[in-house]
Amino acid sequence: MLQDPKRYTVTAALPYTNGPIHIGHLAGVYVPSDIYSRFLRLQGKDVAFICGSDEHGVAISMKAKKEGITPQEVIDKYHAIIKQSFADFGISFDNYSRTSAKIHHDTASEFFKKLYDKGDFIEEVTEQLYDEEAHQFLADRFVIGTCPKCGNEEAYGDQCERCGSTLNATDLINPKSTISGSKPVLKETKHWFLPLDRYDAFLREWILIGHEKDWKSNVFGQVKSWLDDGLKPRAVTRDLDWGIPVPVEGAEGKVLYVWFDAPIGYISSTKEWAQREGKDWEPYWKSDDTKLVHFIGKDNIVFHCVIFPAMLKAEGSYILPDNVPANEFLNLEGNKLSTSKNWAVWLHEYLQDFPGKQDVLRYALTSNAPETKDNDFTWKDFQARNNNELVAVFGNFINRVVVLTNKYYQGVVPQPNEYTDVDEATLTEMRAYPAVIASSVERYRFREALGELMNLARLGNKYLADEEPWKVIKTDPARVQTQMYVALQIAAALSVLSEPFLPFTAAKLKTMLGVPDVTSSAVEKASATGKLSWNDISLKTDLLPAGSQIGQAELLFAKIEDDEIQKQVDKLEATKTTNAAENKQAEPQKELITYEDFAKMDIRTGTILEAEKMPKANKLLVLKVDTGIDVRTIVSGIAESFTPEEVVGKRVTVLVNLAPRALRGVESQGMILMTQNSEGKLVFVNPDTDGVGNGEVIR
Repeated sequence: MLQDPKRYTVTAALPYTNGPIHIGHLAGVYVPSDIYSRFLRLQGKDVAFICGSDEHGVAISMKAKKEGITPQEVIDKYHAIIKQSFADFGISFDNYSRTSAKIHHDTASEFFKKLYDKGDFIEEVTEQLYDEEAHQFLADRFVIGTCPKCGNEEAYGDQCERCGSTLNATDLINPKSTISGSKPVLKETKHWFLPLDRYDAFLREWILIGHEKDWKSNVFGQVKSWLDDGLKPRAVTRDLDWGIPVPVEGAEGKVLYVWFDAPIGYISSTKEWAQREGKDWEPYWKSDDTKLVHFIGKDNIVFHCVIFPAMLKAEGSYILPDNVPANEFLNLEGNKLSTSKNWAVWLHEYLQDFPGKQDVLRYALTSNAPETKDNDFTWKDFQARNNNELVAVFGNFINRVVVLTNKYYQGVVPQPNEYTDVDEATLTEMRAYPAVIASSVERYRFREALGELMNLARLGNKYLADEEPWKVIKTDPARVQTQMYVALQIAAALSVLSEPFLPFTAAKLKTMLGVPDVTSSAVEKASATGKLSWNDISLKTDLLPAGSQIGQAELLFAKIEDDEIQKQVDKLEATKTTNAAENKQAEPQKELITYEDFAKMDIRTGTILEAEKMPKANKLLVLKVDTGIDVRTIVSGIAESFTPEEVVGKRVTVLVNLAPRALRGVESQGMILMTQNSEGKLVFVNPDTDGVGNGEVIR
């Protein structure tokens, strides 16, 4: 672990531009990385918080094929949505780039060329899966099959999302092309491989010895398992028509593998930022006094902890990550988040449905963060955390402080008088919180850190509840001055310490209290209170000096009502119904029959005239049906789906020349034709068509 770094390079996993951002992405990567970066800036650290859109690879090509547009149209569409969503949500990237940018193409090509010129790659002709119908080699995500490790029948060619195993497409059992659905064949093709086995000793010393104690157990454990399984050469090129062309002769029609190209996007994005800001990018990637931290989801651990470090080591001039704090997965209402199935809470839709409530989602995701295990997001929990914690604790304390200060002192911070032991103890406890919260953040325990922030708000609430200034004002107004002064110091502390977690709330609170924002360009010109930094909370005795003017009370948080939550639940239920309909597979075709076989069936339209339940039979209704040629009795197993009253008068389709059959002593003289809808419910095959009477033959 690097002690006292001079600067920080913080990266957040590059999101694929094959769809918008959802809450799983936010909880796993973007909210924790933003908390960390904001925290560092509040301490005056030199930070480069870097991200960008990952716009190459098979996921983009698949999306383009599905939507019937070009890959460029796909990335332009989703890059714009993602970038705007991040900005609206307050993710404070110093630079958000894209891997389709020229600076990235140049950087990735130069990186590959340097390793190629040094002889760090192995050039091999291997057999790869090839789709003969589509006339193309199949990159990882164009192949699905059975995982050889857990038996999942829908594993991809690069990874099984059920067990998390990293795979090669040729490892899959019963592989199938996602393009044509056909079984691929093996065909020879030339590619370049990074010989990871050469870096085994280096990786073992760097990770297993150097980071056993400071890396999260899920990260360390997965990497150790990968190393123990034995490292093998990994292809860094692919046969695709979308991506960065391999910059060497003899590589026509090949592009850089997205997992070679994408992490270099951190470097190219830093270059782009440095050019814009007039900085030198190299110290942020090549100086030993820089701390590099990658925020990722657990499905990216191997790429950031084994493959990318091996690439950096091979290149020779870059620093290695100090930490890779990967989170586990977030589920939604008990089911795994899925972009393809639309089972998600999309960020851009959330921002439309809950305007001004960015911090509520940040709070809910952080307080329920999947830091050590998969967690579940539910709308009811989201509502409860807002109403019972943000509104009832944080918002309630601030509202009482500001309202009472305006009521008693016209918004002027009062001069304190003699402190009691309770006052001293409260202020001493308040001053301890910056160090307590910092300790949790520096260990990447953001859920714990947020809990400590709320404990500070609870301290303020308890202080006011115990001291009861609204009662004391009648008998000892001098004492109330001290009480309100102490409460205002806690409010000021909250305005600073909440900023990494609840940036919109912090900005609103600072405005309400007249505290200049430490990140504002107007800070140096601020009079009255002067700017406050993280460390001031522990060191200063007058965060809000007596005589300072505060503003009027505004609600920091508003209750979220049941109907707002029900709309979101209904939206998910509609998605579930749609998925069920789309995923319902038709029954296989039965064996062929001749026209003569079909012609023997006499299928006619009819009307149900009477209906009653079969005695002592739960499933059977006894029907009287007008078939147009007669009125006959038909026994039908539909009683669990329909009452007798519901079916009387129904137009139906009847097979009238089915041989009679006795059911519980009643002779059934035909069969009503039924089917099932997307929800599995029985429905009539209904012949309701104008001008069609009973007895008409279905041909």
